[in-house]
Amino acid sequence: MTERKPTIFIVDDDPSVRESTELMLKSVGFNVKTFVSAQDFLNARFQEGPGCVVLDVRMPGMSGLELQEKLVSVKTPLPVIFITGHGTVPMSVRAMKAGAVDFLQKPFEEQDLLDAIQRAISQQRERKSKRDEADELRKRLKALTPREYEVFSLLVTGMANKEVAYELGTSERTVKAHRARVMEKMSARSFADLVRFAETLKTHSTDH
Repeated sequence: MTERKPTIFIVDDDPSVRESTELMLKSVGFNVKTFVSAQDFLNARFQEGPGCVVLDVRMPGMSGLELQEKLVSVKTPLPVIFITGHGTVPMSVRAMKAGAVDFLQKPFEEQDLLDAIQRAISQQRERKSKRDEADELRKRLKALTPREYEVFSLLVTGMANKEVAYELGTSERTVKAHRARVMEKMSARSFADLVRFAETLKTHSTDH
């Protein structure tokens, strides 16, 4: 199954910037949708897929920074690239701290924007891959029995089989049997895999 062509969402109240950026991005093969305001963008309905938002900072009504905060709060998978003619250092720091991929001053070089877009889409793909992995791991985790889950939770903290057995009031032999089933059900080829799975699950525990 081939991935859809990335869509770039341009949100800028300046028609000349919207039109010139749209033409440039379409010429290199991107799908492009343009919006005159942050609210216009929020009101739009579109399918989730690869892409990013190219966002002006200062616009009538909701600012670009406020839109970014809203997108972060709803956990949108779309990365944000800021473009501005009136940027300040505090603005750019605020934007980057909130996860912006780049903060470009107008007039910007076309290649700088294209490079930022490629970085944004690469980051988005990587995040999606990690979310998909976490989803799969959650399914495997549900297949564990309550006792297997206890053994898994203790093992990944670094406890030895003997310590886990003591903690659970059972024999080391029983723990080894549970451990083997945990490894099988979680599709872990090694103990290092099991620890990495636990970290992935922890990192993405609030994604959904």
